[in-house]
This record gives sequence, structure tokens and C-alpha cells, in this order.
Amino acid sequence: MSPAVGARTGSGYRAHGERPRVPTNGSEVSTARLHWPAGSLRTGGFELELTPERAGWTYAGLRVVALAPGATLELSTGAEEMAVLPLSGSLEVGVEGRVLELEGRSSVFAKVTDWAYLPIGTEATLRSPEGCRVALPSARATTRHVAVRVPAEDVVVEVRGAGTSTRQVTNFMSPDAFAGADRLMCVEVLTPEGNWSSWPPHKHDDSPECPVALEEIYFFGITSGQSNGPHGFAVHRTYTVDGSLDECAVVGDGDVFCIPRGYHGPSMAAPGYPLYYLNVLAGRGDERTMTFCDDPDHAWIRATWPGQEPDPRCPLTSASGRVGP
Repeated sequence: MSPAVGARTGSGYRAHGERPRVPTNGSEVSTARLHWPAGSLRTGGFELELTPERAGWTYAGLRVVALAPGATLELSTGAEEMAVLPLSGSLEVGVEGRVLELEGRSSVFAKVTDWAYLPIGTEATLRSPEGCRVALPSARATTRHVAVRVPAEDVVVEVRGAGTSTRQVTNFMSPDAFAGADRLMCVEVLTPEGNWSSWPPHKHDDSPECPVALEEIYFFGITSGQSNGPHGFAVHRTYTVDGSLDECAVVGDGDVFCIPRGYHGPSMAAPGYPLYYLNVLAGRGDERTMTFCDDPDHAWIRATWPGQEPDPRCPLTSASGRVGP
């Protein structure tokens, strides 16, 4: 899908430590926190629980939970539809009298995983015989769909960009890949060490030039290129034209960044540290679409890709396992 291009008149940089002021419409200003370091969203039995209320918006949410071997988690989706996405390990999802078996993976850098969709108004039980860590992206929804398991072999893997902007996009719940949801949209992005993703910067907000307004969550995973090496860091930027929001954050493994509006990108993988992030998106529109507007100052970069070779390290993973070096 070709991006729409919006107007830009300039931007400023927010002073370090200053709370961003994020215009949400013509009369309101939100001061919701955008960058949540790992551990700062721990609550109850979840290592991460970001509700729409905590994010300061209406629809998108994310939970991450670690299940010990043999442990179970009872879920009531209520007004939220959810994806059940194994980050590491395998699990069983008991729902609607069925058991959906998710083989999972050893890590997000190891392979593409199978996953499950849970509709609103659903009671489900998650159980992991050997232990697992699972992400539960969510969106407030109104239409009830059908619970389903999607095998890893059916998940579309896309290589996007070229040169140092090459990355892998795993479209497990993008609108084109999965039609059986109301509002929730999700993809995984893997960026080789030293490359930039979410580039050029783009937005999908309530600006007049944008055809769709979305809330978006970035959940980061960062590892070392060395076996059992240390966790590294990456850099992520989100900004608005008028400079009311301009945050360039150093993000670590397990961090979350919320994007209520504005251009986002790049997400930069430091040399030596491949970068993963899970994108969770939802909006008020009737159509599930991830249509975006490029920052016109940088939109020209997209036109250079046909003249460049994609980074041969991509794709990094597939349903059968690791692909890239």
C-alpha cells in the first residue's frame, strides 16, 4: 500500500527530561507518559500491563505474562479482543471447548511463531507445561469474531526497505494477513544490527492529511549478536510538526513506547545488537487499516530503495527457524 504524504513545516527538540505535551485534539492536551522502561508497567501477575486508561487513550493495550511450568492463567477478554503471541516457550489455549496448541519458539529472534486470536466476551485458559512468556496485545472492540489458531506457516514475512533501512516485517495480524478481527492490528519487526527501521518517519493520527487515526504501541526486544551476550539498547524517536512532542528515547529490552500521534521513526538498532519490536495498533475507524503519511522532508528516501540491494541478512527468521546470519 502506498503511503499518503502529509505537510510538514518544521519541528523542535524537546529538552531532556521535559514531559512532552501531546495535543490529542483541538482543545485537549495529554501529558501521558510515552516511554515506559522495562518493569515500570509490572502489575499483579503481569510483568507488563498497559491498559488504554494507563496509556491515556481509548483502544490499544498490551500485557506480557510469564507462566511457570504447569501454571495456568484464566482470561476474560470482556470488551477487548486479544492476540496470544508466544515470545518464548509453548502453551495451550483453552477456549470455546477447544484446545489451541501453540508451539511457540525459543525467542523472538529464533523463528516466526504460531499464535491465536481471542474475540471479545471470551473466557480462555492459558497453560504452559514447560513454561513460557507470552504477549497479549489487545484492543477495545464491539464486533465479536471467532477464536482461531493461526499456524506459523501461514504468517506472511516481508522484507521491507533497502540498504541500511532493510528490516523484516512479520505480518501475523496486519489487516491484509488476518481479516477476522474488529480493531486490533499487530506486526513484528526484526531489524539487523546497525540498521534503521520505521524509516522514513511516518504517522497515522488525527491530522487532516491522514486518512486514519491510530494509537500505537512499540514493545522492544534487544539481544546481543554473541551467544549469551549482554542486552544492548536502541534509539527511537517520535515527534510532531509543531514540536509539542519530540522525544528521542534510548530503549532497552522489555521497554514500551506509546505513540498517541505524530511521526515515529527511526528505530535504530545499535551495531552488535539486533532489534525486535512488536507493534500494536488500534483506532476508532470502521476499517482496519495501517495506512500512513510519510514526513515529506524524508519521503524521498523511499524512492531510493529500488536502486539499492536489500540487506542480505533479511529475512532473519521464518516459520522453520533462523534464516539470516
